[in-house]
Parts: sequence; C-alpha cells; structure tokens
Amino acid sequence: MTPEKENERGQVRPPKTKSRAATVGRPHAAWALPGVLFFAFFAVVPMGLAFYLSFTSWDGLGDPQPVGLDNWQKLINDDRMMQSLWLTVLLTAASWVFQTVVALLLGVWAAGRQRNRAVLSAIFFVPFLLSSTAIALLFYALLDPNFGIIQKNTLGSSSGAFLAIVFVGGWQFIPFHTLIYQGGARQIPGVLYQAAAIDGAGRYRQFFSITLPQLRHTITTSTVLMVVGSLTYFETVLILTKGGPGTDTAILPYLMYEAGFKSYDFGYASAIASFLVLAATVLSLILVRLTGFGGMRSTREGM
Repeated sequence: MTPEKENERGQVRPPKTKSRAATVGRPHAAWALPGVLFFAFFAVVPMGLAFYLSFTSWDGLGDPQPVGLDNWQKLINDDRMMQSLWLTVLLTAASWVFQTVVALLLGVWAAGRQRNRAVLSAIFFVPFLLSSTAIALLFYALLDPNFGIIQKNTLGSSSGAFLAIVFVGGWQFIPFHTLIYQGGARQIPGVLYQAAAIDGAGRYRQFFSITLPQLRHTITTSTVLMVVGSLTYFETVLILTKGGPGTDTAILPYLMYEAGFKSYDFGYASAIASFLVLAATVLSLILVRLTGFGGMRSTREGM
C-alpha cells in the first residue's frame, strides 16, 4: 500500500488517484498498424525494389542481371542527366516562387471575414480536385496554336513551354497550399493585430511584421511539399510538351520515363528514381534544419 501523507496541519491526506485521461493514456500502437502497412506496401517496398533494380540490367523480361555500379556511373556521366537535373532545379525554384506568393496572399485573405469568403474559397479549391491528366489535356487544347485561345505556338518555344508547365502546375496546386496558409493564418492570435493597430501599424506593416513571421513553420511545410511535388512532376510534361521542344523540358521524371518505357532500360530508370528519392529526402531535411521547423514545440502558430 502507498503510505498516507500528512499535510501541514497534521491531517491525513489520501493518496492521489490518476485521472481518467492519465489512465487511458495514448491510443495503442495497433491503431497505427493499417496505416503503417499501407505505407510499407505502397511506398517502402516499391522504393526498395527500385533501389535494388538500380544495380541491375533489366529490360522488363526475364531476370534482372547484376551490373554493380554501372547504372550509377552512367547517371553521373550522362550529359542529358545534367541537363535534366538543371531543368528540374529551375522548375522547382520557379514553381516555388509562383505558388508561394499567390497561395500565401490568397490564404491570408481567405482567413479573414470578407463577404462571400467561404464561397470563393470553395471555388478556388476546385482545380485541386481535378486529375493532373485532365488539367494537362485541358490546357493542351487551350494552348493549341490553331484552335486554342492563344493564336501562338506557345509550346513550340523553350521559354513558352517551360512557363506553361509552371503555370499549369501552379493553377492545380495553388488551391492546396492556399488551404494550408488559410489554416495557419487563422491560428495567429488576434491580440497581436490589436496591439499593432493601437501602435499605429497599418495592414502592410502588420502583414510583414506579424503575419509572415508567424507563418514561418507553415511556409516550411508548404515548401517541403512543393519541392517533393516538383521533383516528381510528370503528367503535365508528358502531355503538354513530351519533353520538348527538343529536350528543353525533359526534367528528371520524364528522363526516367524515357529510359524505362522507351529504351526499356529499367535498371537505369531505377537509378534515376532512386536519385530522385534521395534528393527529395536530403532537400527536405535541409529545409527542416535551416528553418528550425524540427524544434517547433507547439502546433499553433504564435505560441
């Protein structure tokens, strides 16, 4: 038995009993088992197989033949690989600038109390509900130089094709990031804006001195998702430009597609896929490290 303790007046104080919340505690780990199995089967296992195939030579038929580091050496010495890597980095940077600026402004606006805000927010979110293939086909028709709304061969020039990919990707994914920023902006304590208004700060000063600093972790989350998404961008490039004109929009995922399903060199394609996974992981860890996101203690902005 737990010995009874006396308080300052000498009275016997009964032992403390645990509350119901403390008794119940956290959910059992078994509740996470379905999600863990789903992630392992559809993510971890395919990545492991791709990494294994990157050390083999396989045309899709028969058994893979081990070739050691040949595919990785080819990856390093391939001139198209370096061009595709540069295009992927450029696409990631351009997409981040375009999507972050627009999504941040829309998200902060949608977090307010404007008239018809809920209706407009729902309309803004519609593009994200469509598939990438459907959106690419839609803009392919709109950009057709003969029957589209722009009587110009936009997709026939290097700069036009690249900007079209950036715009179409932003049109689809800006609503998702807008929702993220809207949720983050709503978590900012209103007392900060009230104090700033008393001190005479206007809307622009409040935005740059309060809103942006308070949304730093939200920006990091959105940035990581954008980086990973840009590194795996494929459907829009395949339908809109097919890597063209020439190879001016042949980013890494498209190069992987060509190696696997045009040249039937699945070993080399797996090496490119493994490189993309490693690059996305390293970039995400660097972003988390540099921004201090990993040290965040509260799930609420401003706390």
